[in-house]
Amino acid sequence: MKHLFLIAAFAACSSSHKEAPAPAPTPTPSSVRPERSAEGAESKGAPVDASAVAVATPDNTAPAAPTPPAKPEGADFTAEAKLLYRVAACGNDDPLPATIDAKVVDRHCKWVREREEKFRKQYFEGGREFFDKIVPPDAPKVVVYPFGGGDLISALVAFPDATEITTISLELAGDPRRIDTIDKHHLEDSLGALRVQIGGMLSVGSNTSENLSASQKNDLPGQVSSFLMGLAAGGYEPVGMRFFTIQPDGTLHYLEQNEIDTIETDAKARAKKRKGDWESPNFSEAFANVEIRYHKIGEDQIRVHRHIGWNLGDKYLADHGELITHLAAKGKVTMLVKGASYLLWRGDFSTIRDYMLANLAWMLSDSTGIPPYYAKKGHMVQETYGRYDGAFLEGTEEHNTKHSDDFRALWRSQPYRKLPFRFGYVDMNKQAHLVVTKPAP
Repeated sequence: MKHLFLIAAFAACSSSHKEAPAPAPTPTPSSVRPERSAEGAESKGAPVDASAVAVATPDNTAPAAPTPPAKPEGADFTAEAKLLYRVAACGNDDPLPATIDAKVVDRHCKWVREREEKFRKQYFEGGREFFDKIVPPDAPKVVVYPFGGGDLISALVAFPDATEITTISLELAGDPRRIDTIDKHHLEDSLGALRVQIGGMLSVGSNTSENLSASQKNDLPGQVSSFLMGLAAGGYEPVGMRFFTIQPDGTLHYLEQNEIDTIETDAKARAKKRKGDWESPNFSEAFANVEIRYHKIGEDQIRVHRHIGWNLGDKYLADHGELITHLAAKGKVTMLVKGASYLLWRGDFSTIRDYMLANLAWMLSDSTGIPPYYAKKGHMVQETYGRYDGAFLEGTEEHNTKHSDDFRALWRSQPYRKLPFRFGYVDMNKQAHLVVTKPAP
């Protein structure tokens, strides 16, 4: 989807199963620390009657070995996630394998870290007070971000305590395995292309459709690399990565290695672009949808980010409705929409818009979110921040005068509320703006 324009410097099976929430970290024995819930809070429990506790007598019987945790379904790409986190996202200074040229990585990381640090100060630190003030404490910690191409970083800025984030866009996640075999020449070219293709994300948290589309041709997985940069900038790190498909009933199926191998040898199963004018991916359809498990550095709680490569237009969803079934099963969620090319203003995106209106508990968006006409019909109220005088993209006003007029009227009807930074599209006069949409009381 069309995201923010860039500044000139960026030019730029085994079986299916029900989706499970992010697991709690494996508890240590109670002799070491109290048992913790999934949220990390101590579980006090009822007091123990000491007289009812049997006392074991010493013997020569070795204690039973603890039951190992069940192996997660699906082929494990954790090693690739961690190497990409080091090489593409510059998330740490871990030693590099001999196959990776350190000088190439150092040059890349100097560029990335300068921008990550600037973004961190402006948004993760500078924006914290603003987001803490407007996001209600009872907002669901499950976040759905339609049209969120490569943009995990914005969801982490607005909702740092989210336990599950789902981004959806035309772009497919990408094949992470090439980082294991890439040579110096291709590494340098791929990292250079990556800086152009996702550089805008590290300046304003968004990117252009052209760059997002081009990233599907990179030897490095553009979307996965972008997500890992978001984790690095926010002080998180990956602890697991798997790829999945969505079953007709909306449940997730994690791909085993033999399934990936089969997909890659089947010419009919090649990755398909999700929109006619998009670049065709240069990797297998097996790597369309990714799950990255991560945690805040220094904390135990495991969180989940899933990216789903999908076309959200009505025509595509009519033939691929399993996405909506999957999303609806989450119940009421927090939502984010920004830089979405005003697609939610259009009649041919009614299916995803109807899903959003039926399931949002609280939503933050720029003017590419749900227009007032549909929000009112869906029994929603909207609250404005910053200023809005008209749509940013050329041609939008001519084809959607009503929705832009309604947004202008919405802003005029409310007191001015300060927005200290740009977060999403600016308006036609380059003014930052945001709108909160929530169910009417």
